Amino acid sequence: MLTRKHSIEGKHQFGKAADLFGTLDADAAMKLAMVAGDVTLVLDDAGTILDAAFDPNEFPEFANWTGENWIETVTDESRPKIMEMLAAARRGEVQHWRQVNHPSRHGDVPIRYSVLTVNNGEHRIAFGRDLRDAGKLQQRLLQVQQSLERDYLQMRQLEARYRMLFDRSSEAVAVLEAQTLRIREANPAAHSMLGVKAGGLAGKKFPSLIEKESRDALQAMAGAAIASDAVTPVEITVSKGARKVSLSINGFSQDRGQFLLLRMSPVGADKSNDASPLFDLVDHMPDAFVMANANLEIVSANQSFVELVQAASLDQLRGRQLSETLGRPGIDLDLIEGQIDQHGAARNVSTVLRSGNEMEGEPVELSAVRSSGEDPLYAFVIRPIGRRLRDLPPGSQDLPRSVEQLTDLVGRMSLKDIVRESTDLIERLCIEAALAYTSDNRASAAEILGLSRQSLYSKLHRYGLGNLPNETE
Repeated sequence: MLTRKHSIEGKHQFGKAADLFGTLDADAAMKLAMVAGDVTLVLDDAGTILDAAFDPNEFPEFANWTGENWIETVTDESRPKIMEMLAAARRGEVQHWRQVNHPSRHGDVPIRYSVLTVNNGEHRIAFGRDLRDAGKLQQRLLQVQQSLERDYLQMRQLEARYRMLFDRSSEAVAVLEAQTLRIREANPAAHSMLGVKAGGLAGKKFPSLIEKESRDALQAMAGAAIASDAVTPVEITVSKGARKVSLSINGFSQDRGQFLLLRMSPVGADKSNDASPLFDLVDHMPDAFVMANANLEIVSANQSFVELVQAASLDQLRGRQLSETLGRPGIDLDLIEGQIDQHGAARNVSTVLRSGNEMEGEPVELSAVRSSGEDPLYAFVIRPIGRRLRDLPPGSQDLPRSVEQLTDLVGRMSLKDIVRESTDLIERLCIEAALAYTSDNRASAAEILGLSRQSLYSKLHRYGLGNLPNETE
């Protein structure tokens, strides 16, 4: 049954229809009918297709419709609509558009039709508009909507996981507005540490929860956290219970606002948890010690390492790539990993340790080992050797003494420098051999080497051989 929405009742009609359309000839009427629809069918009273106009490239399977009944060209579910449109046309009702589907080898072709009675009820004209482009657009819109729903669901799941981690963390964590130091969020551990009942921290100003003497340090630390991510933790006193708390602050921006992430731990808790004598010894050992995860990101380090890389605190180093400070970029750490894979450990590896934006770095020697398991950890013991090299006798610290020492230079020097080192080594060994052969007679040594005595003395001075100030020709 056609409803009111399928009718054109209520629409504004042409005011001069007789003058405008009364003189239309057959050619003009045909063009008007063809323009009105992508598919135009001329039907008799029974619905038989008498003639059809369409683009054969767009509708190649519509070519043999002439002589068939219109209802036979549509899918089963569309047939009631055809019957309703034909019945309404017989009653003289003018209809709006209804969608039917024509079966084809490439799937159903959706066409939206409207039927008009002409020639005093003798014929019907069905105007059809192709809905395939609209269908593709609707399908694309549906896919976008489904994609947005999937992203929204993933975001909700991610938020739920982080919310669970935030709430169940044993570390006291709170988020503050940077300008007002007002608490936005705090986990249960933070409520417990500050002596406030659950849910009572939101909206409170954090300075009101600590002793007055700690507030200046908090203000200074908050300002520094906005400007830098390397802020040394400070010790504050909580008002309730006068508990000493170690406070760390990191600044971050979100939605054009600045916020502070506070992490609090009771003073002395670390020592109680890590009261192992081994931990204490490692923390105080003179050699630098650093531990990294499987991605070679720094997990922990002792004070010697913090001082060696000139960092403000261990918190400044946590999470940073070890390659930012240790080894020649792209070379040494890969070689160390290779040695660990092959031998289980790396021993006495010569490399460099850089601090800040330093490019050359301080010469160091390290040993490394890796733990087993699915999430292994790396441990490095690092000792500076720059002073040891500087203390070597003049003339001997610069030159290697054997081919093995020369090959050790690979990875530390360019090939050009290694060749220069090799030339110097051979020259020095020849001079030493000539001096030994001539019983330290410099004139004879210069003669068998094919050098002038002045040139020999220059090389003796360069390599630190002999006692030149007391030498007499």
